[in-house]
Amino acid sequence: MEFTEAYKQTGPCCFSPNSRYVAVANDYRLVIRDTFSFQVVQLFSCLDKISYIEWALDSEYILCGLYKKPMIQAWSLTQPEWTCKIDEGPAGISYARWSPDSRHILTTSEFQLRLTVWSLLNTACVHVQWPKHGSKGVAFNQDGKFAAICTRRDCKDYVNLLSCQSWEIMGSFAVDTLDLADLEWSPDDSSIVVWDSPLEYKAYECGLGVKTVSWSPCGQFLAIGSYDQMLRVLNHLTWKTFAEFLHLSTVRAPCSAAIFKEIDEPLQLDMSELSLDENFMPSNYDASEGYISVRYEVMELPVAFPFQKPPADKPNPKQGVGLLAWSKDSQYICTRNDNMPTALWIWDMCHLEVAAILVQKEPIRAAVWDPTCTRLLLCTGSSHLYMWTPSGAFCVCNPLPGFSISDLKWNIDGSCLLLKDKDAFCCATVPSLPESSDYSSDD
Repeated sequence: MEFTEAYKQTGPCCFSPNSRYVAVANDYRLVIRDTFSFQVVQLFSCLDKISYIEWALDSEYILCGLYKKPMIQAWSLTQPEWTCKIDEGPAGISYARWSPDSRHILTTSEFQLRLTVWSLLNTACVHVQWPKHGSKGVAFNQDGKFAAICTRRDCKDYVNLLSCQSWEIMGSFAVDTLDLADLEWSPDDSSIVVWDSPLEYKAYECGLGVKTVSWSPCGQFLAIGSYDQMLRVLNHLTWKTFAEFLHLSTVRAPCSAAIFKEIDEPLQLDMSELSLDENFMPSNYDASEGYISVRYEVMELPVAFPFQKPPADKPNPKQGVGLLAWSKDSQYICTRNDNMPTALWIWDMCHLEVAAILVQKEPIRAAVWDPTCTRLLLCTGSSHLYMWTPSGAFCVCNPLPGFSISDLKWNIDGSCLLLKDKDAFCCATVPSLPESSDYSSDD
């Protein structure tokens, strides 16, 4: 892997949908860099500190959420002199998003009084009363023709279907929820899944609620991560649970999964035959430990994982499946049980068993699948990247001094990674996987 130099950032950073640009928030400035040369191609000045950015799907426009004002500013890369400002006045703005056609912006007011569709082509706007949520509760189907918007009126949850051409309500139906949490279209647009608050669960009785939901890319499976530390997978024909996976605190035989544990490995350099003055010793050399690296070690069963019991007197406990993601081919699911934040579980959906477990030294911050192949990357806030493929797991050191990787994102073609530190970011080019990759744990 090759890494760029570090660049300053104070907020969100993201690739454009066409992977040609990366947008970076730097206080009140929006910096657009080219992903080939990383030169600045556009610089826009906003009226306040940028809280949120989102690209339009055509990569021509980008919006900035200035939620302290609160207002929205949008910019055009092809027409730098063009600008757009949206201000809802006393109603405020809690969230904004692009429509699939890249020519409309949807804003939600404070206290969910209304959702407004603003047109960039003319001055027309459409209102939807009483949206259920600010940043959630809105989903577009795959071809961008319809929008599903959650609303609540008369103490009842509804889903409104809108045409993305006329923005007229095509239909509305009530849903059997007490407090609808979110919704999502299936990848084939045949279904819409809605789920309730953590206090309600339709999959089984007397249990804890839903924490994460994700469709498989093939659209045939729906994975549900729950507060009871279980992963359940439903099929799209009967909507019955056909697989249940429990995150055990101790894994014992028989188990065919490979368990990789991150360990420190001092690099022992033999300098006994060299007579060097102390002034010639590298500044990062520790005489007691030498150079420090990390690698994975394959553990033997049984293996016990660090377990945290959340306090019973505090809200939003760190409990249950808080991270859930499918591989591109729908064969694997990776999960993190927040009770065991240092362990990442990888489940094989063909054999309905755990395929591998990665045990890190620090809690896992993020884990993302390669959008083009079966390769998983994760970060823990250290200077290292961690990768898993069906052939094995290995660690990659970020050469930038003092750079701790707290978040990571792929571009759309899987050729580049965006890595974030607290106040900086860099990118890394990722080589494509050979058809039969055979990585070792200490590469």
